[in-house]
Amino acid sequence: MGLLIGLFFGVGILLIVWAFIAPADEDAPAEGKLRARARELLASAGVEGVTPGAFIGACVITGVLAFVLMFLVTAALPVGAVFGVMAGGVPVALLKARARKRLAEFRELWPDVVDNIASAVRAGLSLSEALAQVGERGPLPLRDPFRRFGADYASTGRFAEALDRLKERLADPVGDRVVEALRIAREVGGGDLGRLLRSLSTFLRDDARTRSELESRQAWSVNGARVAVAAPWLVLGALSFQGDVIQRYNSPVGALIIGIGAAVCVVAYRLMLRIGRLPEPGRVLR
Repeated sequence: MGLLIGLFFGVGILLIVWAFIAPADEDAPAEGKLRARARELLASAGVEGVTPGAFIGACVITGVLAFVLMFLVTAALPVGAVFGVMAGGVPVALLKARARKRLAEFRELWPDVVDNIASAVRAGLSLSEALAQVGERGPLPLRDPFRRFGADYASTGRFAEALDRLKERLADPVGDRVVEALRIAREVGGGDLGRLLRSLSTFLRDDARTRSELESRQAWSVNGARVAVAAPWLVLGALSFQGDVIQRYNSPVGALIIGIGAAVCVVAYRLMLRIGRLPEPGRVLR
């Protein structure tokens, strides 16, 4: 048993170290896809200063620690493994929840941002100056990206590149549409910029109001699916403190039961989310 614990612990440490030191390899599509998804999730959640490798390493550390803890408590390898896998997904779940909250907050603020830009343009400011002043007078959660846009444009004088960096910092589908609309308006020119901004603001308000109503009706199904999936694992966690009971799962049959239960929970949860989910707007011209 001690040898088994040491083996899993050593493998976990090796994976952690590899996540930090492994070079980026363009010929390895699986690794590149994993790092790209981690980078996109970090950007959507507004987390800066954390590399995809460090985030993957945090998931591995969490999973290994949970496995070792549950294995020491239960002395049942299948139980420790399943809780280790679930714990490894906790950082991902937390970032996804933060990303959803951030995007929902931004969705409510974008109409005000567009109105501020339209007011600044009517007052005689150029489009770049109107965008920069959002960093000083716009909604507080969006001030920093626009303030940094103003700094980028002031240092380089390249409007298109400053807009690209703004899109990367926002990592928001609605922000992508606003940025691309402003890019087209600047390139085409003319006197229709104010009309375009007013139409965009009206569209964004209608979209945010409709989506908010639909999400409030959808919340009960999502919460019900989460409770239904979490219930059997909470029971299994409570049984972990009863040694004679939990040892029944420390066998091939017990491992098979846990594996089938995990697969059924994953499939049912994903199916419920797919049936009840709302279509999410995709990022454009990334």
